Amino acid sequence: MIDFDREQVGKTQPDQSLSEPRRYSTGDLFGDADEILIEHGDMLYRLRRTSLGKLILTK
Repeated sequence: MIDFDREQVGKTQPDQSLSEPRRYSTGDLFGDADEILIEHGDMLYRLRRTSLGKLILTK
């Protein structure tokens, strides 16, 4: 059961879904590697950094 604070009902609250997304640098993600694996659910994705500095995400 949800317990509402009667004084807060109807007042606007900051929407958590509108907060800034998490931000990561590629240096933190990759380190010295040019490729990392990312698990999403039961799928595995490969994120590669090319020699030109672009990123390629593949299944």
